[in-house]
Formats: sequence, structure tokens, C-alpha cells
Amino acid sequence: MSAPAPAPPPLLEVRDLELSIGGLHILRGISFDVAEGEFFTVIGPNGAGKTSLLNVISRIYRPTSGTVSFDGRSLLEAKRTALADLGIARTFQNLALFEHMDVMDNVVLGRQRLMRSGVLSGAVWWGRARREETIARQACEPLIDLMGLGDYLSRPIRDLPYGIKKRIELARALAVEPRLLLLDEPAAGMNDEETDELAEWILVAKRELDLTIVMIEHDMGLVTRLGDRSLVLDFGTTITIESPRAAISDPRVIAAYLGDESEEVDDPTVTGTIALKIPKRLAKKGARR
Repeated sequence: MSAPAPAPPPLLEVRDLELSIGGLHILRGISFDVAEGEFFTVIGPNGAGKTSLLNVISRIYRPTSGTVSFDGRSLLEAKRTALADLGIARTFQNLALFEHMDVMDNVVLGRQRLMRSGVLSGAVWWGRARREETIARQACEPLIDLMGLGDYLSRPIRDLPYGIKKRIELARALAVEPRLLLLDEPAAGMNDEETDELAEWILVAKRELDLTIVMIEHDMGLVTRLGDRSLVLDFGTTITIESPRAAISDPRVIAAYLGDESEEVDDPTVTGTIALKIPKRLAKKGARR
């Protein structure tokens, strides 16, 4: 019998990550891998260090110690502006769209790394700049269709519902043509119906574009629905790394979120969390319509 083929190396590898800011220890010895094609989620109570972790991966923060590698290359040696060229895109908790511009103009901004025209030619929109923008718009049309934004194409962003704006921001990140997509609380500020719709669009993007995703999220229903594995943080340390269903039923995770509140839900599968034992407050947060 032949030996099984070795597992491929992880796309993202984090080892012994430490982060201190102003004397405050934010992250303590965080280590994990993300396989290519995986949907990896990061959860934990407020102040656990989730966004700080994403800020290290996306080069906004420089860690005190530890390593972060993407496809075998150290990210800590890369410039922040080079992440898009490496194939990494990110969305943030708060919308960062240009409200006076239309949908296509906002999505095309994600293609800037592929455009080489200078300031002067861009200002007069002539020659190379005009050709590059035409190509960029053509390249974004499939993303517009993929994210179901065709009906909103020429409308100003300011006139659109919040859930549509979130979808536009996702489309702009996809315009970078990433291999790794970092999502920082994509469902923040959304109601249950909007969250369900966004989940579908994220799954469509992952499937059609063969993405690897790292997502921070508080909505446990969304985490269990989308995630393959969950890293649970509390006060900058790792509680566990396991499947979302196992993670949110772990007593240590429940204690981190809710302290001594340990009242259980009779039938948690109804809530969408699919956990066997989970406090009502946590289950209610993850409940779907």
C-alpha cells in the first residue's frame, strides 16, 4: 500500500504571534494555519484581539514577535501596498465607499493595482489611462453580475440600502483578484435578512472565484453556516481551534462570552447555531430568520 500523499503547505501560516501596543499586550503566542480553499473564522468577545490579528496580517500593525507567511513568503517583509499584488484583499467593519460615486466607479477602484497610467494622463483621461479604465470596467462587469448588483449599476451609493452597500464593498475587494480574502465583521450593522443574503453572496464568491477566506464575525449563526474551522480568542490568547459547532459549545468559549450564564437551549439546532449546548443569549445572537 502506497503512503498517503503529504498535505499541501498552508496558504497562510501564523506562528507565535505577539503584539504589544503602548505597554498593553494585545496578542499572546497566537499560532494557526489556513489551508488553501478553507473558510477560516476568528471569533471571541469584544477586546479579544480579533481585529488586531487581522491588522497584523494586513500589515497595519507590526507584531512584537512571531511570523506571518503567505504562500511560503513572509508577509512581515512585504510592504502594505504590496499585499494586493500578492493576492490579498480586505474589507473593514465600517463602510469605506465613495457615496457620491456610482456602483461601477466604486468597484473599479479595486483594480487600481493593475493600472499603470500616470497622474497627468489620468487627469485628462486620455491615451493609456482611458484604455486602462475601459479594460478595468470590462473586468468588473462579471463581478457586478456575480454579486447581483446589475440593477443598481448607475445609482449613487448614497441612495442604496445598507445591505447593498456591503455587497458593493465585497465586490470591490474581489476586483483585486485575491487568493486570500480578509473579512472584518461583514455582517456588522445588518439585520437577520440582510445577513442571510450576504452569507449567500459570500458563498457564491468563494465558490466561483476559488477563494480562501479569513473572517472575523460576532454572529454565531453566520460563523457556523460558513466556517470550516474557528479560532477562538480571549484577551489575546487562543482558547481553541476547531469546527465552529464544536467551538461554540466549548465551555471555555461560553465562559469567555457570558461568564457564569450557563442556561442551555433545549433545542439549539433551531437557532442555526447547531451547537449541542449553548447559552440562550449566544444562541439568540446567532439565530436566523
